[in-house]
Amino acid sequence: MNGVTHQKWWGWGVEGIAFHHEDKPNMAPFVMKVIGIDLHAPGTPPPAFEDLAVPGSRMGEDLAARLGSAVGEEHVVTDDLDRVVHTYGKGLADLVRVRVGDLPRVPDVVVYPADEDQVRAVVDAVVAADAVLIPFGGGSNISGSLTPPADEQRVIVSLDLGRMNRVLEIDEAAGLARIQAGVLGPDMEEQLTARGWTMGHQPDSFRHSTLGGWIATRSSGMQSDKYGDIADITRGLRMVQPGKVVVLRPLPSTSSGPSVREMILGSEGRLGVITEAWVNVHRVPENREIIAYLFPSWAAGVAAMQDISASDAAPSVTRVSDANETQFSLSTQKKSKGIKGKVSKALFAVLERRGWDLQNACLSYIGYEGSAEHVTRTKAIVWKIIKAHGGIKLGTGPGSLYDQKKFDTPYIRDFLLDIGAMGDVSETAAPWSKLMDVHSGTVRAAREAFAQLGVKGFVMCHLSHSYHSGACLYFTFAFPPGVESAEEQLERYWVVKSAIQQSFVDNGATISHHHGVGTDHSRWLEDDISEAGTDVMVALLRGVDPGRNLNPGTLLPAHREW
Repeated sequence: MNGVTHQKWWGWGVEGIAFHHEDKPNMAPFVMKVIGIDLHAPGTPPPAFEDLAVPGSRMGEDLAARLGSAVGEEHVVTDDLDRVVHTYGKGLADLVRVRVGDLPRVPDVVVYPADEDQVRAVVDAVVAADAVLIPFGGGSNISGSLTPPADEQRVIVSLDLGRMNRVLEIDEAAGLARIQAGVLGPDMEEQLTARGWTMGHQPDSFRHSTLGGWIATRSSGMQSDKYGDIADITRGLRMVQPGKVVVLRPLPSTSSGPSVREMILGSEGRLGVITEAWVNVHRVPENREIIAYLFPSWAAGVAAMQDISASDAAPSVTRVSDANETQFSLSTQKKSKGIKGKVSKALFAVLERRGWDLQNACLSYIGYEGSAEHVTRTKAIVWKIIKAHGGIKLGTGPGSLYDQKKFDTPYIRDFLLDIGAMGDVSETAAPWSKLMDVHSGTVRAAREAFAQLGVKGFVMCHLSHSYHSGACLYFTFAFPPGVESAEEQLERYWVVKSAIQQSFVDNGATISHHHGVGTDHSRWLEDDISEAGTDVMVALLRGVDPGRNLNPGTLLPAHREW
């Protein structure tokens, strides 16, 4: 596919990589206990691609000729596999639909530009033909931002930026790098670290997502406590619009009216195609260390994270799991042998004698980066806070394991789908004063939704991305659908997903912290930014794209689209 590596058409990641539970002896009993699914039962693999009924391309000769002239005929692709790969992102609803061949509207053509001039030619050709253009990065979006509207009658062009994958220059004095928007996380970091730099942005999707995609969805990463979210990292950019290019210089700060940069961040392709960005980069740190800790309760862990945020410490990662997620994490560990296993059992025995209820214990990971002096000082401050909240240190061993496996979690969702379970995530952010209510309210809402469906479900959460005023809460939920058709599965899924999203709104949290709005979260937009705030967004999108040629259907709730 034009030298661009894509994910599986039916799931997360590339072919040949998958999740396996056989070497994790505690996982099968745990999953049976919490959702009643037998991991040893034979699964249902995805269908063969040849069995899908893929709608034909509606591409016309005139537009095909203009696109071929823009990027070269060999980079204008209409084969079925490429078009299906570009039909959906990797949200749970996306995977359920694609696995049963639910393809009501597939892009008619996939175009692979090599530079900004080619992007400009493609955008102008699409708008001139009154067609629809959907920018595509790594295809990892999980909020419905990539899926064409099912009722769209115009030609749909998927613009894949995968060939635009280079670090173009580094301003060493300013600590800035100019990078093409189509570069995947690992490729970008490889180019940066070869010159002694890092951007430090590591979302869960890092291996299969792009710089442009991060900017278009206001991404956050595991190390955002140190490096900032993508909104902090992005200092300047270039974005192609019909007939023109928005150019924002990489300024450290500016008072030039309402921020156009902020308007583009999170715009999900509705304002144009981001072609490159200037981003903050940092020298590769001398030291990097992840240490695991254990708290006696969720309340103790959250309080410790808040105190760390308010302290002089500057860790790169602050993460704590609630009791349910901690139990799940422990269930996925491989069998401990020899002295390691004996030490773990002895530690838990000591904690029980101290009065710990290990079912309520909460696992935490704290990351440290920088000079030896900085790391030593930060660790000392953090350890003092953790001890004050009753926590103990587990050490660098569990921390290193977390660091190695941090990008593997999405593969579990495909595995669950194979065996008849549905697992997904919803994330939010709220002030410290509201976090505990958001957590308890959302867990309660999910459990009530499970009861409404009559299923045995499971919900878990971790805190990540601490800020001055609050933090992100990341919820994961799973349940067996208990029905046959994909349509019924998704109806039941939305009962649970909607309950969780509504709980965010009801408890004073945002509808999305770092996965964007897309179509999945758009119905709650007015609750999140107010009706008047939505008016501003409608006016902006209508003013820039009056013909609704740029990724229509995302961001706005259906009743506010024009």
